[in-house]
Amino acid sequence: MRLEDLQPHEGAKKDRKRIGRGPGSGLGRTAGKGTKGQRARAGSGKGHFFEGGQLPLTRRIPKRGFKNPFRKEYALVKLSDLEVFRETGSASIEEILESGLVTKLRDGVKLLSNGEIGFPIKIQVHKASKKAVEKVQAAGGEVEVLA
Repeated sequence: MRLEDLQPHEGAKKDRKRIGRGPGSGLGRTAGKGTKGQRARAGSGKGHFFEGGQLPLTRRIPKRGFKNPFRKEYALVKLSDLEVFRETGSASIEEILESGLVTKLRDGVKLLSNGEIGFPIKIQVHKASKKAVEKVQAAGGEVEVLA
């Protein structure tokens, strides 16, 4: 037996249905969809979530609260995390990303006042809490808030 002698088993390969190709094909005119009705139309079906006219689940369950579509989500950096920048004395957005304090930038970086800071540092962030700014300034540092 050689490679060119190989053949698929009997009945393993079927010809595809060529619908709507005239009466001689056996699937002309209505193309195997019967006559009229919803399922005979183009784009037929009601979709996965249709429940037969019953009130859909998404409308039955209660909704609570409000979700603001314009909400900004910041990557958070604590004052205690800034210990990494003790030698350099400065921390820009790029340096914070490179150090691994922030893995995903999201809408910016926000500085929080968790922890203490005992050295002067110049830090660039998109947002900072008042208490964090006070603590950094008390240590002799500076916070630059980017727009």
